[in-house]
Amino acid sequence: MTATRSEYCVIACAEAWRDAGEILASPMGLIPSIGARLARLTFSPDLLLTDGEALLVRPDGTPEGWLPYRRHLALVTGGRRHVMMGASQIDRYGNQNISCIGDWARPKRQLLGVRGAPVNTLNNPTSYWVPRHSRRVFVEKVDLVCGVGYDHAAGARFHRIPRVVSDLGVLDFDTPDRSMRLASLHPGVTVEQVREATAFEPAVPDEVPFTREPTARELELIREVLDPACARAREVAA
Repeated sequence: MTATRSEYCVIACAEAWRDAGEILASPMGLIPSIGARLARLTFSPDLLLTDGEALLVRPDGTPEGWLPYRRHLALVTGGRRHVMMGASQIDRYGNQNISCIGDWARPKRQLLGVRGAPVNTLNNPTSYWVPRHSRRVFVEKVDLVCGVGYDHAAGARFHRIPRVVSDLGVLDFDTPDRSMRLASLHPGVTVEQVREATAFEPAVPDEVPFTREPTARELELIREVLDPACARAREVAA
């Protein structure tokens, strides 16, 4: 069974929670949500999933426990959660912007607002999902720091950005200066495509591997259990 680009993105998101143990997964977006549930069903069986309100849920959405807000905050501030957020802009050190485009005092465009991004990034691991890899998103410098990157996180005990997943590949910060590095390419994507779609020069190893293929069992779960309506293809069509 040949995997689609959207299914490679699901796998790349799922890998963010590999062997995570009993921590709370907080995926934001369709493909990260499928990825978190896939991880729970396969290589991270102790992963905790939430409905985003007050319940812990199974991969099918049925309740399996209660998560009062005070307990949720204890997980957030104690490094026991791994959130995967979106990014309207993200720069070479992992600073994220979801608040505004342009000068904060007089923005060209108003977005979501800072929301919980600073708490997320300073207090628990935070990865990012970008469904359209472009120079508008991967910028030299964000217009406003919402999610905190490595160059602003000195002394933050639980700050960590494990990965940035886009429709072109996976990027991380495994470099001496904690700047963004191309970690893998989705099949059919070239290094030059990533460079052309990025406003700064990411670190590129001599050999860039491809994102791992989903197993037959993982494809079965994605297609028949987690997303039988193939909604994932509306987020990443290739």
